[in-house]
Amino acid sequence: MGAVSRGRMFQCRPLATLPPGFPRPQTIMTGKDGYQRFHQSSQPFYMSKRLWVFVGTGVFMFGGYYATHLEKVPISGRMRFMDVTPRQEEAMAKQAYQEVMSQYGLRVLPPNHPYTRFVSRVAKRIVQVSGMDDLQWEFHVIDSPEPNAFVLPGGKVFVFTGILPIVQNEDGMAAVLGHEVAHQLARHSAEKLSFAKVILALQLTLVLFGIEPSFVFNRVLLNVVLNKPFSRKCETEADAIGLQLMAQACFNPHEAVAMWKRMEKAGGGDIPQFISTHPSHKNRIEFLEKEMPTALAKRASSDCTTELQNLADMFNTQRVRW
Repeated sequence: MGAVSRGRMFQCRPLATLPPGFPRPQTIMTGKDGYQRFHQSSQPFYMSKRLWVFVGTGVFMFGGYYATHLEKVPISGRMRFMDVTPRQEEAMAKQAYQEVMSQYGLRVLPPNHPYTRFVSRVAKRIVQVSGMDDLQWEFHVIDSPEPNAFVLPGGKVFVFTGILPIVQNEDGMAAVLGHEVAHQLARHSAEKLSFAKVILALQLTLVLFGIEPSFVFNRVLLNVVLNKPFSRKCETEADAIGLQLMAQACFNPHEAVAMWKRMEKAGGGDIPQFISTHPSHKNRIEFLEKEMPTALAKRASSDCTTELQNLADMFNTQRVRW
């Protein structure tokens, strides 16, 4: 047989002689056979320094991003997080507009219809004082009995004929359109998308800590505690801004309260507010009455000629039959 080559034998070095910085096991157990075995530490994962460094870095980065995307809502002055640009918002609204038109397009009244002219006449004054004249506004009247109106990003407003007997006059219509234009001015649709991103970030944080997000953010809890209160906040803000817009456009702000009282009477009982995306009629009326002094002061300071004020007051007392 050939010669056996002699190689250097490797020996285990005592733990104390390991080079500086060499990773040491957290726990060393010696068995009855004399062998030493390494065991993982029983320390909870959430006490890991590496995890907290990772979480701290993430919080710092998101906090910086959040702080640099804070802005004030026009007129109300509320600070909010916004990371959706107007161009992105309008691009997303195109699909929604197509869906609405595919559903109601055959029931949209022509531009020369008396109802459409009525809505457009009021809308023109509201838009003029909103500072958004350059937006491509479109006001559509849908022949449908629902007492409703809504706005899509980009200035696409839809009014259902079912709300016309409730508004009764131009001032009442101004209360509805002022509210919808206020949603566009405050960009509430984009803010809701931004708010959804914050919720997603919180859910990802829970995942890092080994918590199932659906346990904390299940559908019912998410709607009742976060989404619906946020939606009601936007609706209330649109009421406040819309009241000032209609006052600045020389409409009578008192008619907003009267219109919502008629809406309450026509709509019957409200569903409980905590499960609704909108404030109750009662709370809405109380809020508008509270905001009335500010709106009246806005109307008094606006550039309304005496003739225009008399005209607005005339329409306030005159009831249009639909």
